[in-house]
Amino acid sequence: MAAAASTQPPQPPKLPQLLERDPYLAPFETDFQRRYSLFYNRLKNIEENEGGLDKFSKSYKTFGVNQFVDGGIYCKEWAPGAEAVFLAGDFNGWNPFSHPYKKMEYGKWELFIPPGQDGYPPVPHGSKLKVVIRAQNGELLYRISPWARYVVRDEDKVNYDWVHWNPPQSYILGEGRATSNTNTCEKQHKHPSPKRLKSLRIYESHVGIASPEGKVASYKNFTYNVLPRIKDLGYNCVQLMAIMEHAYYASFGYQVTSFFAASSRYGTPDDLKEMIDVAHSMGITVLLDVVHSHASKNSEDGLNKFDGTDSCFFHSGPKGTHQLWDSRLFDYANWEVLRFLLSNLRMWIEDYRFDGFRFDGVTSMLYHHHGIGTGFSGDYNEYFGLHVDEDALCYLMLANHMINFLHPECITIAEDVSGMPALCRPVAEGGGGFDYRLAMAIPDKWIQIIKELKDEDWNMGNIVHTLTNRRYEEKYIAYAESHDQALVGDKTLAFRLMDAEMYTNMSVLSPLTPVIDRGIQLHKMIRLITHTLGGESYLNFMGNEFGHPEWLDFPRKGNNESYHYARRQFNLTEDHLLRYRFLNTFDRDMNKLEERFGWLASPPAFVSEKHESNKVIAFERAGLIFIFNFHPYQSYVDYRVGIETPGKYQILLDSDAAEYGGHQRLDHSTEYFSEEYPHNYRPNSLMVYIPSRVAIVLQNMDIPK
Repeated sequence: MAAAASTQPPQPPKLPQLLERDPYLAPFETDFQRRYSLFYNRLKNIEENEGGLDKFSKSYKTFGVNQFVDGGIYCKEWAPGAEAVFLAGDFNGWNPFSHPYKKMEYGKWELFIPPGQDGYPPVPHGSKLKVVIRAQNGELLYRISPWARYVVRDEDKVNYDWVHWNPPQSYILGEGRATSNTNTCEKQHKHPSPKRLKSLRIYESHVGIASPEGKVASYKNFTYNVLPRIKDLGYNCVQLMAIMEHAYYASFGYQVTSFFAASSRYGTPDDLKEMIDVAHSMGITVLLDVVHSHASKNSEDGLNKFDGTDSCFFHSGPKGTHQLWDSRLFDYANWEVLRFLLSNLRMWIEDYRFDGFRFDGVTSMLYHHHGIGTGFSGDYNEYFGLHVDEDALCYLMLANHMINFLHPECITIAEDVSGMPALCRPVAEGGGGFDYRLAMAIPDKWIQIIKELKDEDWNMGNIVHTLTNRRYEEKYIAYAESHDQALVGDKTLAFRLMDAEMYTNMSVLSPLTPVIDRGIQLHKMIRLITHTLGGESYLNFMGNEFGHPEWLDFPRKGNNESYHYARRQFNLTEDHLLRYRFLNTFDRDMNKLEERFGWLASPPAFVSEKHESNKVIAFERAGLIFIFNFHPYQSYVDYRVGIETPGKYQILLDSDAAEYGGHQRLDHSTEYFSEEYPHNYRPNSLMVYIPSRVAIVLQNMDIPK
């Protein structure tokens, strides 16, 4: 019996809690056990063969080109398909054969270059390098190391060049502080990372477009001009897109060519480190939009065909290419791919001090069909079976386990449209281990409503259902729109609501037209109800908070390489003659109110009313009462709203206030007294005046602050 027990596969220790929480998952218990067993065995193999996950995920300190304290250079690559490997560059006059690597086991190659006289490094900082691969057919291939930390492109060139980055003084912040070359990451920075946040208010950002000027903006610009704006708006987290180096600017950073290199088009690695450090000084958490779902098919300056074969890092043949994205797909079962990706996460946390990740394209990773031509209805059979890529899921479990184990303060977010159950539950339950998932149905619902329905046909029950339909005890990030809606070919909510009139009627000197009035009022209401009802975190894409006009389009051949639409016109909010400032002010006050009352960290709201003919939604969360009247023209006097806690209430936030571009129909000195009169399944109620297209937030003044 003992022998039989020892051969039993490892079980997720907390799986019973998951199945108790959701009994409909019980038929798939063996799937959870198999997934966990795969994770457990991979982790055990890493412990037994690599000296532990800590050492395994620190491989970025040994692979690529790294300088020893004595000035010597150690180089290491994984190129299983290579016949020979060499290092060439400025340091040896680009001699392709003078510095050969030594072949090791399992397709690895290494090279040590001793220091020069007086300990001077043989490969100077700022010099260009290439790994030279002799392919199986004898061809010499000049490649950028997959582990390269800095790559640049000269204006007259198409491809990027690998530049050895090892400055003598790298981002010294405090007096007597060590440089990034000599000591641990915590000693490089003045400011500690913020503590793990209970309420995440995320400002999704792109450094390159973060300026009104028609050019690629810089890390420095973001540090000194954008971070103070984010702080003032009440966001406590910035999510950075397009940081991992990508050759094609218009890919929005989603066609990564160098995974360990911070994009040089915005500045140097030290500029990015300073930017993150300054964000930390403001109490702002910084997340990286990490792309481990696929890679650019570039071979000259990317990972593709690094060793001359199509199977290095990726699946071979059609399985290794994404049909829609025209990019390469990782082989997550490969030992060295796991080393590469886990080390990549570790490097961004420890070298740059990112506070976590938003994993892009998780749906593509989770399924062999990559979500192509497949809809998800919520039927649990869609999430289990042979169509699930359990190697990819195992990698995500390993990644989240590693991050949680080594850096428990870090946050991970899954961009998954499929709704896979338990993706945001701990690995010990058999889950994916993520902290949050994006509530991707919400922006789609707002687009559908605005695009297809007249205002009087808006369905209150459907809105509430979409905002509250989330898995129990899995945290969701609610958002009304993200970068997806801002891109050319789509429309932001502001543009859908106001369209061409944004060009002519946003001045306070011009009459307030019905279109602009409707757009401004609904823009505020949509954001507030999404913020308060839609999840456990909130996200906004830069500029959308004030209804940024026009779309986002990167320079490309189709627009004559123009930067006109690849920018954010923050200056519009500073012009007191323009109505954009009303939306900007409302967004700020909405975030500041959440900071005070913490509804995102509170239990889900109790919705007491979703009245179809009146177009009214009312709910309670975090001790506050939220009332929305979406009716296009009907206001209600003495409207009864059910509440839990008796007392005297007053208005905290009013979308109809003058500073938000409203019509000032509410008196903020009014006191609302509850009655012991049950209404809508609540023991008490109160009477309010709620004008048309207005949202109000009420606070119980009898409860001690």
